[in-house]
Amino acid sequence: MGTKLGEKIAREWEDLDIDVVIPIPETSCDIALEIARILGKPYRQGFVKNRYVGRTFIMPGQQLRRKSVRRKLNANRAEFRDKNVLLVDDSIVRGTTSEQIIEMAREAGAKKVYLASAAPEIRFPNVYGIDMPSATELIAHGREVDEIRQIIGADGLIFQDLNDLIDAVRAENPDIQQFECSVFNGVYVTKDVDQGYLDFLDTLRNDDAKAVQRQNEVENLEMHNEG
Repeated sequence: MGTKLGEKIAREWEDLDIDVVIPIPETSCDIALEIARILGKPYRQGFVKNRYVGRTFIMPGQQLRRKSVRRKLNANRAEFRDKNVLLVDDSIVRGTTSEQIIEMAREAGAKKVYLASAAPEIRFPNVYGIDMPSATELIAHGREVDEIRQIIGADGLIFQDLNDLIDAVRAENPDIQQFECSVFNGVYVTKDVDQGYLDFLDTLRNDDAKAVQRQNEVENLEMHNEG
């Protein structure tokens, strides 16, 4: 994946002045290392990770997710100060993490902050067991790349192409002919997912619905304790 994305960056961003490639730990480290090799740029670990904070995109509530990003990562100013940095992440879901990390990079002294995602745009919900946000809470849902870039505050934003992702994964096992890519392209392999079901799923998964559910659970617990 790093090879494909690195080649795309070199092809489409050939005029960009990138000083350093920095992964958003930890799942993107190997990808960022390969991108740095292809671009001929230094690879640096610019963020120190707090291992006691979990994945932020599945946390309940936008405010909690924002705070958790700050608790999860600390920027090493020496790696950012007066540099044009290329950040690499494995994916962009809600965009909360990306927005906060870009802001942290600027606070640490970065002149410009570019972001590369090793996954294509996540535009559609997963219906096969992954606890993901509702479609309306996915930052790429119904938006073009430049709109996403403006929202998260990056100077440049680039995503892996879906065909390149498929090729990279298939290279590990050529016998696999079909991949479940519904979060990227909206094509569900079971062929039984319609818009009505997706709309229903949205009402269950959005933050407002989850807040009501948590409140009901608290009230039920209080009633049980009082009884």
